[in-house]
Amino acid sequence: MKKLLIIHGGGPTAVINASLYGAITEARRHSNTEVYAAIGGTGGLLKGNIREVGHIPQQQMELLLSTPGSAIGTSRDHLEPEQYVRMAEILKENQIGYVLCNGGNGSMDMCGKLYAACKEQGFNIRVMGIPKTMDNDLAITDHSPGYGSAARYIAQSVQELCADVRSLPIHVVVLEASGRNAGWITAASAMARKQESDGPDLIYVPERPFIEAEFLEDVSALIQKKKSAVVVVSEGLTGPGKEPLVPPVFKVDRSVYYGDISAHLANMVIQKLGYKARSEKPGLLGRASIAMQSSVDLEEAKLAGELACTAVLEGESGKMVAFKRVSTSPYKIEPFLVEIEKVMLTERTLPDEFINARGNYVTDAFTQWCKPLLGAELPDMVAFN
Repeated sequence: MKKLLIIHGGGPTAVINASLYGAITEARRHSNTEVYAAIGGTGGLLKGNIREVGHIPQQQMELLLSTPGSAIGTSRDHLEPEQYVRMAEILKENQIGYVLCNGGNGSMDMCGKLYAACKEQGFNIRVMGIPKTMDNDLAITDHSPGYGSAARYIAQSVQELCADVRSLPIHVVVLEASGRNAGWITAASAMARKQESDGPDLIYVPERPFIEAEFLEDVSALIQKKKSAVVVVSEGLTGPGKEPLVPPVFKVDRSVYYGDISAHLANMVIQKLGYKARSEKPGLLGRASIAMQSSVDLEEAKLAGELACTAVLEGESGKMVAFKRVSTSPYKIEPFLVEIEKVMLTERTLPDEFINARGNYVTDAFTQWCKPLLGAELPDMVAFN
């Protein structure tokens, strides 16, 4: 009998449970395979909190596809070398021969270190990574499950925000999007624009230094032109010297809790331009919205879980499922396996060709790349003003 364990790591997404669904469904096709989950991520595994999940009723299985968060729990534990050894020992003690690690940068680092620990201990335990990150900053893969839904959320939210501001153009609105060092989610707000007159008006990503004078100049021009502006900014914006615009209020290892940069910039508009401004910050709503779930993201998350399960049961180890973009129109991807050491803590940021020269918007190349990931077209809206 084969025993397979699934571990979730890092922040959840709108489709992480779809990868869980895919992995369990694929494992069920192998009659000699039992499926378990580490309840609460690596912290749960270290406590021996392992639960059998292979016999979940099909009705509950289907609910995984429309349930946000992680149905088995996740964690952001800082792990020391001896804890990886201990996890390997726990796997051995529980006769687990196959492990699927589902997560982003930190989780793929954990995946690679757990794989190495199992090898060093001489345990015949195969380990495979399933990509997951709303931030879309995993290396090698064209994109990661979780991003498409987060991109759709920010795009439709900005579309709705712009309709509101257009109807009463009396202020500047600064919306803050997630993304420490990579501006993929912030950039996706551009998908709200269906015609030239639509917003957002300005987009600032962390890949480019934020220059206060240029920001105020751009906003001032918009106020003169249309009496309003919708500005989307990344939480991780830094100045020309790489200093955070707003110092983090809390930081532990890779986990950073940023100050309110949207409020900071809105206050800047008020104080330096003398114009009404307000800030908005969706925060965790951007990764927890099933209403904005991308159909493409959902299917690719399931696929990633299925392929990881198949690969590890067929003898692959120390790798991660990744996607190669074959075509954008029509949209087509090819999945493949990449060595986990090529992914571990290697952050993928927006390339230069996706950011305009002034650093205050994205390019057509980005919107063409991003569009198919959102799934169905965003709704059309009407305005007579």
